[in-house]
Amino acid sequence: MPDNFSLVELRALHEIARVLSRSGDLKDQLQQTLDVLSSRLGMERGMISVLDLQTGEAWLDVARGVDVETGKICYQPGEGITGKVAQTGRPMAIADLGKETHFLDRTGARKSLNRRELAFLCVPIFYQGRCVGVLSADKLARQVEDIEQEVAILAAVAELLGKVVHFRAVEEENRRLRRMLAEARRPTTNIIGRSKVVQEVLRLIDQVADTNTTVLITGETGTGKELVAKAIHDNSRRSKGPMVQVNCAAMPDTLLESELFGHEKGAFTGAITRRRGRFEEAQGGTIFLDEVGELSPIAQAKLLRVLQEREFQPLGSSRMVKVDVRVVTATNKDLENEVARGTFRSDLYYRLNVFPIFLPPLRERGPDILLLADYFVLKYGQEFGKEVKRITTSAIDMLMSYHWPGNVRELENCIERAVLLASGNSIDSWHLPPTL
Repeated sequence: MPDNFSLVELRALHEIARVLSRSGDLKDQLQQTLDVLSSRLGMERGMISVLDLQTGEAWLDVARGVDVETGKICYQPGEGITGKVAQTGRPMAIADLGKETHFLDRTGARKSLNRRELAFLCVPIFYQGRCVGVLSADKLARQVEDIEQEVAILAAVAELLGKVVHFRAVEEENRRLRRMLAEARRPTTNIIGRSKVVQEVLRLIDQVADTNTTVLITGETGTGKELVAKAIHDNSRRSKGPMVQVNCAAMPDTLLESELFGHEKGAFTGAITRRRGRFEEAQGGTIFLDEVGELSPIAQAKLLRVLQEREFQPLGSSRMVKVDVRVVTATNKDLENEVARGTFRSDLYYRLNVFPIFLPPLRERGPDILLLADYFVLKYGQEFGKEVKRITTSAIDMLMSYHWPGNVRELENCIERAVLLASGNSIDSWHLPPTL
């Protein structure tokens, strides 16, 4: 396609670039872009449709000269010209709209117009190699000297729009998910995310929650393994019973037996009263053993016996205590690798790994980053008594580009700091840590 734009076209591109470089509401930026297309290039009834990240449906998001409520018009993949462009990622140009049978005019904006006098242009909007939206407009056919040139200028505008439309897609995903969260009744909605990998985690939770099966949750530090354990407990038949959490990494061998299984009065120096252990405290409920991969060989042997026999002997006691508990464990280690190295018992590993759930790192959950950030903005805005309502485009860009080695925990700390620093109603790029 030609790339030798006229002075008028170059001025229009420059004006659109300036609009998109400003901090502000993303939808307003898209609306101003359509205004420039109309005033500078004579492209009327401009429309920007944003793709649903999960279904591929194209939803009308912003329109000019079209009397419809945006967010109500949807094109399925391959449906009409907009749906075809979204599905194929290739532009379409119609020199005589009156002869095009695939044109749906779903908005009804051209019912009173002579379509034979109109040319229609429709181009995909890409971000990082993926189609995220569709830009379309029509123009009086008599004003179109070279339709390929018209497509080229509209494609250049679409290239400028890529990042903004992507963020609009993420915003809409988040908005829909927030509505789902508000309407949902099941406690699993404490886990925030719309990405496919998180939806798979939620599916596994639903499958295993209402059983007594032992669960092993794996994933990097900060991914939210405790939330998964809580969701399993809250959705189980044991939800009215206690959930007892034990941090195995913080428990030395000398205290392990007493901490987990309890002790009788006088069992050792300092044992002035009888004390119940964590397993006994979890009777009828769930015990969550976090960082189970940190247990020493001695501790592993003692835990294995409880899992096998479902009974234990408190320290200094001759009686056996039977327990009815659900065991959920978590680790950030590769236990299979630890077994191969000889640092973790294979028999214990097979007892724990009955139903594994892997929590993906945040860098593999791109669509969830802004949703989580919005949630933390709301959380800490309320906690600190601040009226922070939004995150600017420049700050969103930084959040989406960072690789998040500390995962959700690092993101939460980042947003907490930003809310504290923010003096107005928005978080901007300078409120974020320099490491981003």
